[in-house]
Amino acid sequence: MDVESVTVELYGLHPSEFTAARDTYAARARTAGDRQLATAITRLRKPTVAAWTAGLLARARPDEAQRLVELGEALRTAHRTLDPEPLRKLSHDQHVVIGRLARTASALAAEAGRPVSEAVLREVEQILHTVLADAEVAAQWREGRLGKTPDPVLGFAGLEPQPGAAPPRPPQAVRRTRPTEAAEPTGPPGSTAARVPPPAPEPRADERAAQAHRKRVEAARAELAEALAEAERLEAAQAAGQELVDRAAAAVTEAEEDVRAAKERLRAARAASTEALARHREAGRAAAKARARADAAARKAEKLTGDEA
Repeated sequence: MDVESVTVELYGLHPSEFTAARDTYAARARTAGDRQLATAITRLRKPTVAAWTAGLLARARPDEAQRLVELGEALRTAHRTLDPEPLRKLSHDQHVVIGRLARTASALAAEAGRPVSEAVLREVEQILHTVLADAEVAAQWREGRLGKTPDPVLGFAGLEPQPGAAPPRPPQAVRRTRPTEAAEPTGPPGSTAARVPPPAPEPRADERAAQAHRKRVEAARAELAEALAEAERLEAAQAAGQELVDRAAAAVTEAEEDVRAAKERLRAARAASTEALARHREAGRAAAKARARADAAARKAEKLTGDEA
């Protein structure tokens, strides 16, 4: 037993089952004399419902999970090379695949008797987006060791383009000769006053297009960062609300179990009381019969004694 295998085992359980199972594993480690392992197991945190749902998908659909990991690798490669055609196709594919896999995860959770809310489903989609963007998160998710929703990644901003990679350049426009460049300087030979320096060359069309493209990319990334920050704030609030809902649901389940146990004890107590009352009545009837027999025997003995006198 080691902490990695225990982590995979525990994170495969529903969050409501996690704490009891973790404490059992920690107790086993302590009994075996491995205090370090027991401490490591105790430090494992209960997974969120979204992380459990995403992990359920990785466990139940390993082939689809592997294809998502491979799609993330292809996206990161396309981003490094800034190749527009693969980027457009893969970006379209990721939205289709993530939406489908999130719905599959929701269906698997429902089949396991643990249906999830829309807020949790959106958090699952965020996890899958991060799986595409972050190789480390992808490995944790693929191996069943992801215990919470990772911080959102701003696209693939952490991947620097490869040297020489640049946005595609548009066809160069035909550059016409400016009149001032074609004109010969006038004035006496050797006269510096007559020589007018040519104007600074304007940026080429492809350079202007590249600059405009970079500005659009920067503006889009800034807008994306702002939107993701707002989404993260709202999702954090939703996660906190979902945690409260889960706790309340767990408390309700526990109370219902207590009520069922109390009803069972009441039923058993009533049955025992009924049985005791029946036995009491039977004992009363037996005692009455015994008294009657004793009285009859006493009268008979008294009569026999009188006859002898």
